[in-house]
Amino acid sequence: MAAHIQERIKRLIIDQRLPSGAPLPTETELMELLGVSRNSVREALKALQAMGIVEIRHGFGTYVGPMSMAPMIEGLIFRTVAGHYRGEDSLLELLELREAVETGLIARLAGRIPEADLAELEAVVRRMEAEAAEGSVRAETDRSFHAALYGSLDNSLLSEVLEAFWDAFHRVRTDLVDVPTDPRVTCKQHREILESVRSGDALRAEEAIRDHFGNIRIRLRSAHRE
Repeated sequence: MAAHIQERIKRLIIDQRLPSGAPLPTETELMELLGVSRNSVREALKALQAMGIVEIRHGFGTYVGPMSMAPMIEGLIFRTVAGHYRGEDSLLELLELREAVETGLIARLAGRIPEADLAELEAVVRRMEAEAAEGSVRAETDRSFHAALYGSLDNSLLSEVLEAFWDAFHRVRTDLVDVPTDPRVTCKQHREILESVRSGDALRAEEAIRDHFGNIRIRLRSAHRE
């Protein structure tokens, strides 16, 4: 019954084409519309809020939620941490998921990235190089590179999924494993990714992405053995 009510509320949002932030019918109206009790409506709304589909603002009402990737990120993080403490290679599995997605996309970008995006990528790599000269490349700079790399695909869902994978991987890695890094290698690999997509060489771009993730994989395995 609870799942059925949730599905009917989701169908209401879809059928009425309600955007994020739009108000939903009141609890009383939903009770009448769905023919269920107040407790049933409240339980369904709480479950939908946990998924980011609705937002309950106490004293104001219920609204269509942001429908963000936050629940997905938290689920990935929990699964990875739980697997790690069971002795599984869950962090490596998450890395391989990221690698599979990015490797599948990079060939589409070779030779097709707009000049403005190439200029942004160049600026990020130069920032990496400056940070490396001071001893380390900031995680946020790495994140900026990967976000800018796929921005020209103009796919907001894809961008959110990639951000979710990146955020989950780096949050878990920071908490679980002290992974040694060589900032010079980090810069070199990101420079190679940039130059390969700039040149339009799809095979070189795929190889550059694989080398980048392969290096992270080696470092993760080394950290696990220590």
